[in-house]
Amino acid sequence: MRVYEKLSDDDLLRLLKKDHISAFEEIYNRYWSRLYSAAYKRVKQGEVCQEIIQDLFTSLWLGRKKIAIHSSLANYLLTAVRYKVLNHIEKEMVRRNYRESLPDAFQVSDNSTEETVLLNDLHQQLEMELIQLPEKCRKVFELSRKELKSNKEIALELNISEKTVENHITKALRLLRAGLKDTVASLLL
Repeated sequence: MRVYEKLSDDDLLRLLKKDHISAFEEIYNRYWSRLYSAAYKRVKQGEVCQEIIQDLFTSLWLGRKKIAIHSSLANYLLTAVRYKVLNHIEKEMVRRNYRESLPDAFQVSDNSTEETVLLNDLHQQLEMELIQLPEKCRKVFELSRKELKSNKEIALELNISEKTVENHITKALRLLRAGLKDTVASLLL
């Protein structure tokens, strides 16, 4: 029986590529707390940090056959967690900005029937433009904007890559802007 604790990182990586779960467990035990600390310094939310680290190790296990590390395992993992943290922060900023913009965009004045009618017209026009989007593009956009799901959640749900999700959202926004341009311009006048 091998004592994985005494093996070097390079040996653990070789075994990991050969599907040795014990090698993976040793890497997990060896680096979990250091990676958690690195994530916590930036995010300051324990549960989020745990999710980030869990996601990192899931990716490591799923990509074990193709992994190519050109530096040390520690540097690789710390760099990977830094990118995951930055990705998380960026997505949270987008979500926060979107949530903050919602009240301003859809606030209806109680004493203005005209504003209510215009808002309803805009909403109807938006729905009509959404219907005209390609089916997959519309589905991705609605999951993102109406259900506030992350790109990763959408990718998993629809079994597509995160890059494809980003492309669908970009395409939807471009088409919606073009379709609503005249409506918004008339509302502003």
